[in-house]
Amino acid sequence: MEKFSNVNELVNTLKPVKPIYCIRPSAIKNAIKFFKEKFPGKILYAVKTNPNEYVLKNIINNGIDRFDVASIDEVKTIKKLSHKSKLFFMHPIKSRDDISEAYFSYNVRDFSLDTKDELLKILESTNNAKDLNLFVRVAVSNEHAELDLSRKFGAISGEAIGLVRLCKQHAKKLGISFHVGSQCMHKISFSKSLKEISNIIKKTKIIPDTINVGGGFPSIYPDLRPEPLENYINEIKLGLGHLKLEKLPEIICEPGRALVAESGSTIVKVNLRKKNKLYINDGTYGSLFDAGVPNFILPSKLITNGRVQSKKITAFQFYGPTCDSLDFMKGPFLLPNNVKEGDYIELGQLGAYGLTFRTKFNGFYSNTIVELNDKPIMSLYDNAGKINYLVA
Repeated sequence: MEKFSNVNELVNTLKPVKPIYCIRPSAIKNAIKFFKEKFPGKILYAVKTNPNEYVLKNIINNGIDRFDVASIDEVKTIKKLSHKSKLFFMHPIKSRDDISEAYFSYNVRDFSLDTKDELLKILESTNNAKDLNLFVRVAVSNEHAELDLSRKFGAISGEAIGLVRLCKQHAKKLGISFHVGSQCMHKISFSKSLKEISNIIKKTKIIPDTINVGGGFPSIYPDLRPEPLENYINEIKLGLGHLKLEKLPEIICEPGRALVAESGSTIVKVNLRKKNKLYINDGTYGSLFDAGVPNFILPSKLITNGRVQSKKITAFQFYGPTCDSLDFMKGPFLLPNNVKEGDYIELGQLGAYGLTFRTKFNGFYSNTIVELNDKPIMSLYDNAGKINYLVA
């Protein structure tokens, strides 16, 4: 992998025709440092967020040895890179074949579920193993999340109570988990969810061995500026205190976006300008899915190569390179008004899902990946691993 000190050096050296994806290892290091210092428990990286092997190696090298996996292929990927890592199969709905292979071939013992049918499937697929750690996923409000996960997964309170009692009979260790939704913009979601867990504990009189507070920890975008992540951690600690247990269970979390979003960006080239519409060489079928489908506004920066930037800032929309009209990113993306054909633009916060969703639709695809040593366009973390809003 080629390495460059900054974006300008990259563009001046390569003069790329196709999009280039950039990875900043220092951003991964800073985010992990924060969670390891602040979170009151163990950290699982949600592999789905960015399964690139170079990213995973950086995560492993920075001390993460537990992973939230959702498929047998993710299991294999992690075990290939770090056979000692502990894997948690936290997808609540899995195929029998995947359960069996994960258990018997890769020593996976931790499984999530939200129905009795899934529990029976896990038991049957592992030959009624006695060393299973079973997590009951409880449905909680996702009202403050940009992406709602509650409609697809989670047992409502009454169902969860029965599942907790049933899993207690079959599990070596019992866990209760929840997820506040992706890019959660209010810390109160965590304490409200822990209150729901408290009610289940009181009604069942069963104290879980592990409480999984899930993911949902946000990153920063031009229109989505969460309060400091430390406030989220403090809210979790407050909620755990309200459980009023003599001894707290083991606490785990599953950050994805918050660990890697800042580490990735894409360099795109302008193919054509129509007034405030820019036609660029990457799009929603490439690394810019988040900008097109959930309509995230990505931080953007014009790379001028010494050309004077206009002081007038214009709100642009983007169109990707394919012939599909769905390949559209509404924005607004704020750039100098004198942007033109042939210019390069850096789009940030693509360490989360940027590589994950790429396709080869219409023949537009680039797998050029480089390492950068400069700072991301926007950041929640400074070099000490503390919270700080940075804008490059």
